Amino acid sequence: MTATTSPNKTLSRTRDHQVGLPARRAAASVLDAVLQKRQPLDDVLGRVRDGAMFDLPPRDRALARAIVGTSLRRKGQIDRVLETFLDRGLPARAGTLYPILLSGAAQILFMSVPPHAAIDLAVRLAQWDPRAKRYDKLVNAVLRRVSEKGAGVAEALNAGRVNTPDWLWNRWVRTWGEDRAQAIADAQLVEPPLDLTVKNGADAWAEQLGGQVLPTGSVRLLPKGRIEDLPGFADGAWWVQDAAASIPARLLHGIAGKRVADLCAAPGGKTAQLAAAGAEVTAVDLSKTRLARLNENLARLSLSAETVQANATTWQPDEPFDAILLDAPCSATGTIRRHPDVAYLKSDADIAELTALQARLLDNAVRMLKPGGTLVYSTCSLEPEEGEAQVAALLARNDSLRIEPLSADEPFGGTDWAQASGVLRTFPDQLRLTSPEWSGMDGFFAARLVRAG
Repeated sequence: MTATTSPNKTLSRTRDHQVGLPARRAAASVLDAVLQKRQPLDDVLGRVRDGAMFDLPPRDRALARAIVGTSLRRKGQIDRVLETFLDRGLPARAGTLYPILLSGAAQILFMSVPPHAAIDLAVRLAQWDPRAKRYDKLVNAVLRRVSEKGAGVAEALNAGRVNTPDWLWNRWVRTWGEDRAQAIADAQLVEPPLDLTVKNGADAWAEQLGGQVLPTGSVRLLPKGRIEDLPGFADGAWWVQDAAASIPARLLHGIAGKRVADLCAAPGGKTAQLAAAGAEVTAVDLSKTRLARLNENLARLSLSAETVQANATTWQPDEPFDAILLDAPCSATGTIRRHPDVAYLKSDADIAELTALQARLLDNAVRMLKPGGTLVYSTCSLEPEEGEAQVAALLARNDSLRIEPLSADEPFGGTDWAQASGVLRTFPDQLRLTSPEWSGMDGFFAARLVRAG
């Protein structure tokens, strides 16, 4: 007897697939912008791009972001799987064909989406793109093979290694050794938890939000829905900030009532910390748009700071500062767990350019600093050229500076974060808690320097 599908079930399945199409279309559009047009993910998500993200209801927007995040975190594995089933490789000039295949395979292999739904929607996406539509049958055939045999191919791979581009893997092995490189790569495959810096009452907020208080003082919780909908957001009780990113500002002690500069300040998490500690803060950033966002964040938090749109490599204040925090532009390789596009958009050449910029920023920061003043320099990079080597070079060309080592209690419970030289270095695989979903932190470097009086 031949099995049949009722018209109502067929109609329901078609309707479900059509409902899921806008989220998939948005995900493919974002992946196209990042991987094929080489645009930073935050920039793509932060603007209206053909209405792709902002015209979606919150649930679809969250799904689109999840597809994008999974596709980027697991890109190495997915590429290997697709290569196995693409007999002739990817055709050239095929529009969004690659993002469609990448995101479709991500849903099948790593997101528990029913294969028939992922395949059907991927085919529809291909048919929607004028340059990809002639490959709709290829999409169908490849993703069917992915659903049948792809999991075995993906599981046989060293996930951390193949999802880390060679240029980064080779760097980390040379610098930190193979075991640490593997630990970093493995940690970056897990979607990170949400860390909050709270104004007051960390224990109470952790209880209310279903989170826990970290040794750094941050409150950590697992992401659930829109951040704006969480209790305390509208009231300005807290702001989002990775636990590691919250440490550099805390290395400036006794700043209440003192003039403190936050250089390259936007989006303002560290500015908020300094203002909450009672400092008279001047926040300097080159971007007018980013400064506007900083001011919006400060307004929500009921905190104040003077903002200056200027190039921090040349700008000088009317009078020097008591303390300066320079969280410098960097390769951001310590934040790949939060920003998985970094691995595919940055390169060795970028690091060379950024280290030159950091040196100019540091030299000008020293000129802004009072004798006896304190400068904290930090980057969210795992590369020593942007951390340890940068500070060593600064000290070599400026004998008025010295490192003020971290005290025993300043690593905030992470005794292995403080290096023998007195600087701070964190890794994504550290801060291990009850499970991988609750664990981890950004890779960060920070050094506290004092100018001779």
